[in-house]
Formats: sequence, structure tokens, C-alpha cells
Amino acid sequence: MDRAVLRRRLALGLAVLTGSGLLSLALPGAAQAASAACSGRQVRTLSFAAGSVRVYRSNGYVCAVTVPARPGRPQAMSVSVQARGNRPVTDRGRYSQHAGPVTVHAGHRCVRVTGAVGTRTVSSGWILC
Repeated sequence: MDRAVLRRRLALGLAVLTGSGLLSLALPGAAQAASAACSGRQVRTLSFAAGSVRVYRSNGYVCAVTVPARPGRPQAMSVSVQARGNRPVTDRGRYSQHAGPVTVHAGHRCVRVTGAVGTRTVSSGWILC
């Protein structure tokens, strides 16, 4: 193989690796944090004006995270998950990336998920029955 061809291939490989590294750094922190916060598969997304609540399920457990539409600055946020017949598990405070995760053991029971960013809220009603 010619040295010029080899150099071009190495340069292309280096450019691809550099681009993928920069792309991973450019992702919003909320997207990275929310996907790593809960285990299991995502079963619902409750969207509202100020953000969304992402709901995950795995082996009888339900987990939820509230992600703001505009992450970065600290703002009031909350997330709550309640299995039918039990008290809700809540995380609330001033966060810049996400509220939660909160996890409950639901088994095969219905759950209610609520989330808030600032004064905007969303509630699921009883789901995942």
C-alpha cells in the first residue's frame, strides 16, 4: 500500500474519532444524565411545557426522572412515583439538570407519576396497570 493512501486512511480515522468525541461532549447534560439515571426500558414520556418526565420499568420496579426543557440553571423541580396502595416517593428541590431518579417497587400494580418544573406540572393518572 502506498504511504499517501495509508496517511489518508489514518487521517480519516482520526477525524472520525475526534468528531465522535466532540459529539458526545456536545450532548446536553440532561440527556446524558437522564438516560443514566434509571435502569430498565423507557415505557412512557410525559411531556409538558417546561420539560418532560421519563418513566422506566425493570423487574417490577418503576423509576422516573423529570428533565427540564432548558437545563443548565438551577430551578425548582420535582418528580414523584406512587404505587397504588402505597405512599408516593418524591424528590424535590432546585436542580440544574434533572430531578430524581425516584424508584418504587410496583410489581403488577398501577402507578401514578407526577413531575414539575417551576410552576408547570404534569400528572399521569394511574398507568402501567
